[in-house]
Amino acid sequence: MAEPIILFEKVNKWFDGFHVLKDIDLQVAAGERIVICGPSGSGKSTLIRCVNRLEEHQEGRLVVDGVELGDDVKAIEQVRRNVGMVFQQFNLFPHMTVLENLTLAPVYVARKPKAEAEANAMKQLERVRIAEQAHKYPLQLSGGQQQRVAIARALCLTPHIMLFDEPTSALDPEMINEVLEVMIELAGQGMTMVCVTHEMGFAKAVADRVIFMDAGQIVEQAPPEEFFSNPKSDRTKDFLSKILGH
Repeated sequence: MAEPIILFEKVNKWFDGFHVLKDIDLQVAAGERIVICGPSGSGKSTLIRCVNRLEEHQEGRLVVDGVELGDDVKAIEQVRRNVGMVFQQFNLFPHMTVLENLTLAPVYVARKPKAEAEANAMKQLERVRIAEQAHKYPLQLSGGQQQRVAIARALCLTPHIMLFDEPTSALDPEMINEVLEVMIELAGQGMTMVCVTHEMGFAKAVADRVIFMDAGQIVEQAPPEEFFSNPKSDRTKDFLSKILGH
């Protein structure tokens, strides 16, 4: 077995007195596409935010792309260079054009020459099918377009892993598909993806494995066809009946 690109071993996390992640054991292989679902407050977002140390775990081991995450700032920086993240909110700078938003980190953090950063940014905008909007400001774009810009921005740092934290939950229904289509395309290019989402159609189309979380624990995990047609746990069955309406 190749080394997993993400490894959780007995990871625990508390917020004040609240036990938000309980003994998480999880391995993600390079190139694997994981969808994490579960009710609100089940720890899904916290789990993926630990992968790039936006949240820190208090117990257990977490190894990302060969680097163990602890208090070492250099290790955290190294992991963040290799992990792209897309949030619910687009977090774009409104006073900068789309292109300026995309070149900011490559130029100032990764010290890339401006021309190289711009050429790469245009390439990523083409990947998410929005290159013609490069010189507009975020607020001139629809929510779906802004989220595609946010995905392109994450891709500009050529990450090994992409994390998506409910990337469509802030979007109008008609914009959800344009973002999911872009994500499906990326998934087809072999990118390691971990995605927290309620879009079960996306999970069926893209995931190698669906993970169900509840109350800070991984309750069940299986390939999508098995997960949806034959859930084992009552909690999973209950969740799926609510979300799929049957």
